[in-house]
Amino acid sequence: MANERNMSQIITSLLSEDAYKFSMGQAIYHQFSEYKTTWTFKCRNKDVHFTKEMVEEIKRQVKLFCSLRFTEDELSYLDKIRWIKGSYVDFLRLWHARFEDFTIDDNAECGLNIEASGTWLNTSMYEIPILAIVNEVYFRFAYDEEELQKQFERKLKEKIQALVDGKYNLGNFSEFGLRRRLSLKAQDLAVRMLKENNASFKDSNFVGTSNVELAKKYGVTPVGTMAHEWIMCSGQGNHKHNPAYSNWYALDAWVKEYGVLNGTALTDTITTDCFLRDFQLTYATLFSGVRHDSGDPYEWGEKMIRHYEKLGIDPKSKTLLFSDSLDFERASKLYEYFKDKSRVAFGIGTFISNDTDVPALNIVMKVTKCNGQDVAKISDVQGKGMCKNEEYVDYLNRCIKWRLENEGKTQLR
Repeated sequence: MANERNMSQIITSLLSEDAYKFSMGQAIYHQFSEYKTTWTFKCRNKDVHFTKEMVEEIKRQVKLFCSLRFTEDELSYLDKIRWIKGSYVDFLRLWHARFEDFTIDDNAECGLNIEASGTWLNTSMYEIPILAIVNEVYFRFAYDEEELQKQFERKLKEKIQALVDGKYNLGNFSEFGLRRRLSLKAQDLAVRMLKENNASFKDSNFVGTSNVELAKKYGVTPVGTMAHEWIMCSGQGNHKHNPAYSNWYALDAWVKEYGVLNGTALTDTITTDCFLRDFQLTYATLFSGVRHDSGDPYEWGEKMIRHYEKLGIDPKSKTLLFSDSLDFERASKLYEYFKDKSRVAFGIGTFISNDTDVPALNIVMKVTKCNGQDVAKISDVQGKGMCKNEEYVDYLNRCIKWRLENEGKTQLR
């Protein structure tokens, strides 16, 4: 069991961040620097409780995170990424997290309340490190750290061997587990072993990790484009916008920032059906692919393939990236099903970074307000959204329903 006296700093580099936070961050810096957001933590596990000691340690770790600055070596690494611009690197040279943006206390059903409010530029960068801190503190305090690490290493070795033996064929896959990892030690080991054994995998290819710190350390690709916050804030943060057109505003701003670079579109923020109304020829051509994060993956993949075909685009020239609660078995079945129909890739998180004999935490930190207004994610399945105002969720659903039922009938059935 851990305590405050022997728990070392968890986040030791500002590169300990998912890659899509930098791609979104650059676009926020150039186009939405005045936007302000509120983020709210939620633990979805009904049987998990954070003790007062855990809350105090989480608060201490957040203060340590807020003391970090980017090093010149880290900035040089970011500057070499093709789509990152020098103006954004100069901004990051001055950037640091502000502890004053946080409210952290035990005023919640699970025993842990965290909220962050401030500019979108700042608060967007808090989500991933905070979740990593919460995970590591919880498991260090609640369980025997050495025993969990042994369980993790045993299961990781079995996973590696399964890929070497060809039990699972994944095609291209990345590690996406920073936010829910057991620890930095565990995630570091997973990325290292995947890279070291990659040449021995039969029909699987480890291409990179979402964790930019580990991508730099091990010379693999930092993977990630956009998250739901991008569509929610750029599409719903302007009070003059009809939120049923959130995807159009988000796609338009992304192309303005990146052109044909860095282009994997996330489809399910306000349902994939609504997304497809805006994902017409220009955007479908410019974006290299689309990402699945909710709903039936087979139905979604077939829907995307039909949509590309309707637009006269060869689906085999586009990538279907699956990232919703995957393990190797589910990913392998999806790969076999879609590999001859389209390019296929996977982002696999908790199954790689936090697989022990103890259930992983199901924790999130979501944007709940933008510019003082409620924002919401509807998703393709119930239960993944998080909004404090049910009236706004009802309003957003009615906007989407009206658009789908009354706008020109361009949607594939």
